[in-house]
Amino acid sequence: MFKTLLKDKADSKKDKPKEKAADPREAEKKGPAPADASKDVAFARRSVHRKDEKERSPEPSSGSARSSNDGPPVALETIQNKHLGAMLVHKERQNSSRFLVSAAQALEKLPLLKDTKAADRPDLFLRKIRQCTVVFDFEDALSHLKSKEIKRACLMELYDYIKANHNILTEAAHFEIVTMFQANACRVLSPASRINGADFDPEEDDPVLEPSWGHLQLVYELFGAFLESPEFQPNFAKKNMDTQFVSKLLDLFDSEDPRERDLLKTILHRVYGKMLALRVHIRRMINNIFFKFVYEPPGKHNGIAELLEILGSVINGFALPLKEEHKVFLLRVLVPLHKAKSLGPYHPQLAYCIVQFLEKDRSLAGPVLRGLFNMWPRTNSSKEVMLLNELEEIIDMMQPNDFESLRHDFFHQLARCISSKHFQVAERALYFWNNDHVLQMIQEFSSESIPILFPALSRNMKAHWNRTIHNLMLAAMRALIEIDAEVFEQCSAQFRLEIAQDKARSDQREAVWRQLESLASRNPASLVVPVARNSKAKPSADFSPVENLEDAVAELKRVRIETEPQPSRMRRKSILPQDQDVQQALMAHVPHGVGIYSGSD
Repeated sequence: MFKTLLKDKADSKKDKPKEKAADPREAEKKGPAPADASKDVAFARRSVHRKDEKERSPEPSSGSARSSNDGPPVALETIQNKHLGAMLVHKERQNSSRFLVSAAQALEKLPLLKDTKAADRPDLFLRKIRQCTVVFDFEDALSHLKSKEIKRACLMELYDYIKANHNILTEAAHFEIVTMFQANACRVLSPASRINGADFDPEEDDPVLEPSWGHLQLVYELFGAFLESPEFQPNFAKKNMDTQFVSKLLDLFDSEDPRERDLLKTILHRVYGKMLALRVHIRRMINNIFFKFVYEPPGKHNGIAELLEILGSVINGFALPLKEEHKVFLLRVLVPLHKAKSLGPYHPQLAYCIVQFLEKDRSLAGPVLRGLFNMWPRTNSSKEVMLLNELEEIIDMMQPNDFESLRHDFFHQLARCISSKHFQVAERALYFWNNDHVLQMIQEFSSESIPILFPALSRNMKAHWNRTIHNLMLAAMRALIEIDAEVFEQCSAQFRLEIAQDKARSDQREAVWRQLESLASRNPASLVVPVARNSKAKPSADFSPVENLEDAVAELKRVRIETEPQPSRMRRKSILPQDQDVQQALMAHVPHGVGIYSGSD
């Protein structure tokens, strides 16, 4: 039936060659058209689009699933949707999001609210909100220009009206505003990918900006003014602003557009403050986002920094004493966020959240530091510098009695960072000596801290390639002398003794190798090329050189015999003794002994 209708309509178009297809832009300039005229305009636009596609694409083969007489598939799909009563058409986008574009997009300009009688304003206010529910496709910048301008002006007027007037947010207005926000903002985000197929890197790549931002920004600002209004009633809004609404709102934080994430941050903060029943669900959903980011591949999300910034203000409002739920959130959610490779974009917000927790309960500093030491990077120097910054902030908040159980881990980690060949890591570690609180800790535990830090400073003072590091290490050594000169002298003497012992062991190894080379060079059965050695070590006192060649050969044979593996005492079946009578009988049975095993073989 649909095929016949389409074919008849196409034939009727062919019978009128002089008539031109209706231009959508001309129809838009003339204002809203009748229902039949709007259908013709839409059909003409689809016909032109299909004609261009037909010229670019090759002809389908005879074995194709759809024959050439089946009619245009796009028009058929549109008629079926109209027959079923569907009002929305899916439009796939290739940028940052995918919208549900409204089918009926021609808007009628309504009178201004300030020019309307006071009795008619509530109804007109609701009509304007419903008009803003229409969503346009901004991929085609030249389509529906008049309707887009009407919607933009309507959004600006509604924003000013909510800000300047009172007693306008009724229960019906709450419903319409939340519905309008969901229709415009809540959408499916496209996967973040580049033109060449590579994944989006927030540190290197430029974000994909939303082309509909001109309308979307006004929608966010209007909804923010609605939430900030003193007339906002959570009892009216909770019918639409439920857990599903919060889930959709949090999904939008993965948008690549930083402007949208910044406004989303304000919206979510207002929702958290107004809707008390949704607070637990919001925190649980944020936990799930962090868990997925840390533990599931590919481990990428664009809104981690904004979510952590919201949590920073939320943590600041926690009541004391902290609940066990909040402590678990710190140790199992926030601390593991240091494991991610892309720590740089959100590390300041993460460090702020952890410091806020420690200000509430300083006894949590120990578990937090143990988690940091366990996840300390080995080859990522930029992450090491960030963690050193965070480590200094945490140490500043700790008291000596809290620091006592972590002193060994802290001093060993500081010594490893000082010994780093990367000058930024070593430089940041040596800047700890400028912190009075750290110097106080070193002085408090000088008998344990100086023996750990002194070898790292002594070995790298002259061996490091950066001259700035040399000066900083020299200043650190002077500070250690001022802290405790007696312990420093003991460490210096012990360090010199260890250096002498290492040199003696090296000389002994060198002497043994020289003795082996001498014995091998006197062996007539082998040609040994002496290995060139740069060491000037002399043979040890117990080394006795071989006086003649015969003694050297005898010594080498003795060593060869002693090291030669002895035969096993277990007899194998293949070498068991055989009976001579049986062997003779077999030889007599087979002529000439062909194929018979002989024990003498």
